[in-house]
Amino acid sequence: MRKREILTPSPKSKFLKIKCSDCGNEQIIFSHASTLVKCNICNKELAMPTGGKAKILADKIKEILE
Repeated sequence: MRKREILTPSPKSKFLKIKCSDCGNEQIIFSHASTLVKCNICNKELAMPTGGKAKILADKIKEILE
């Protein structure tokens, strides 16, 4: 396989836009968050760390691929 035919790998992590189910606040979080993520308004838990991908406890709106 030639060097120019090798594809550049893309990252598996993303930023996610989520919506709090209690207050409706929209917030951007990292998909592989290593700390507990809470809502800025009502202080409800939105994502819990698991060691890899974070467990999302809120409604996911969209993935930001930048």
